[in-house]
Amino acid sequence: MSVVGPLAGRSIVVTRPQAQAAPLAEAIAAAGGTPIVFPLLEIAPAADPQPLAEAAARLAEYAVAAFVSPNAVEHALPVLLAHAAWPAGLLPAAVGQGTVKALAARGVTGCIAPTERFDSEALLALPELAAEQVAGRRVAIFRGDGGRELLADTLRQRGATVDCITCYRRSGPSDGIAPLLSAWRQGRLDAITVSSSEGLRYLVDLLDAEGLAFLKATPLFVPHARIAENARALGLSNIVLTEAADAGLIAGLRAYNWLQ
Repeated sequence: MSVVGPLAGRSIVVTRPQAQAAPLAEAIAAAGGTPIVFPLLEIAPAADPQPLAEAAARLAEYAVAAFVSPNAVEHALPVLLAHAAWPAGLLPAAVGQGTVKALAARGVTGCIAPTERFDSEALLALPELAAEQVAGRRVAIFRGDGGRELLADTLRQRGATVDCITCYRRSGPSDGIAPLLSAWRQGRLDAITVSSSEGLRYLVDLLDAEGLAFLKATPLFVPHARIAENARALGLSNIVLTEAADAGLIAGLRAYNWLQ
């Protein structure tokens, strides 16, 4: 039986971390495509668990608890809730809707989050994080190692006391790049979706001259303008900027002119 759908005959790489890859992979398959799951970031617990344990002990002292990703929820929330129930006066905040869903799945509701652009800038634009709301109050940011400081720096400028709690760490793929190179050489890799500038840098660093030539010739679908800018800075130009999140990526893939 022949496969039908807008992505029929197309093999598309999903580079989200393993725990978040399934929804996009399933959407690609539902549209007739073949998903190739190749996480560019591997996620593990933070090397030092003490800061998270200390944050759990004083969670009720915070006015806002911001989670930067579903990974932050996965690695922080079990520790927080093992210490005590979620404080009634603590406002949860999230950068993206996937994080909102991850919190809700664990019983934390009433979360504030952007509804269009999913980044620190959009979160900071919400009225609940305005200077008059956060000045003199404590904010916890649960995040991975490294990353942008914009959220913490801006909240401090607005008068908040901010604690950044590293609850997970990221690293590049441990299995190397061989699976992608094999797919490229066999002519069965039609597009790559990338949702992280950090992951994209890992990919570029892993590739030799042959791999970079393949990458430059392959449509790169990204759901945020900042990732597109970083891709251009890395020497890539075959970039398709979509709407945000998995929904934006799958819409961009479905609408793409594969015969161009």
